Amino acid sequence: MISIVDYGMGNLQSVMKALASTGTETKLITTPEEVATAEKLVLPGVGAFGDAMEHLNAQRMVPALRDYANTGRPMLGICLGMQLFFDKSEEDSDISGLGIFSGVVTRFPRDLGLKVPHMGWNTLKVSPQSQLLAGLGENPYVYFVHSYYVAPTEPAVTAATTSYGMDFVSAVERGSVSGVQFHPEKSQTVGLRILRNFANLK
Repeated sequence: MISIVDYGMGNLQSVMKALASTGTETKLITTPEEVATAEKLVLPGVGAFGDAMEHLNAQRMVPALRDYANTGRPMLGICLGMQLFFDKSEEDSDISGLGIFSGVVTRFPRDLGLKVPHMGWNTLKVSPQSQLLAGLGENPYVYFVHSYYVAPTEPAVTAATTSYGMDFVSAVERGSVSGVQFHPEKSQTVGLRILRNFANLK
C-alpha cells in the first residue's frame, strides 16, 4: 500500500492512476498520524514552495514527514514534493523546507536565455547506484514542468542529472528516500517503470 499525501497542492489523481496501472494499491492521507503509519509514502506537489509549506504546517504534517524520512521506509517526492525535501527555496527564501536533504532550490539563471519554465521531454543521465531509476536504459526521456531545480550540498545524493542550458540535478536518492523533479506519472513507459521500482522497494 502506498500512501499519497493530500495537502491541497498535488496532481493526486494522475499519480494515483499511474500507480494503479502498475498494480499498486494507493490511498490518500491527510493527517500526521496517517503519515506515521504509512508503509510507503509519496509527496507530490504542483505550485509554489511557500504555499506548499504553509499547507503542510497547517495540517501539522511537517514533523511527521521529517520523522518518516528517518524510518527506513520508502519515501518519494515528485516535482515540488522533491523541492520541499530541501532546506529552503529562492522562490520563498524566508520559509523553511523539510530539511530532509541539505541544500537549496534555485531558479534557472536568467542570463542563459532559457525558456522558463522548463517544459516538455528531456533525458536523464542516471547514476548506476540508483535503485529508483534502475533498468531505464540509456538516456531515458521523462516529462518536466518546472522553473526551479534543487542544488544539494552533498553530491553523493544525486541520482540523475539533466541538461537544459546547464546540467542540473533532476533526481536525488539517499537510502529509502528519493525525489524526482520530473513527473513520472506523465512520463509514459519510463515513468511507470520508475513508479514500479518505487512500489517494489523494501
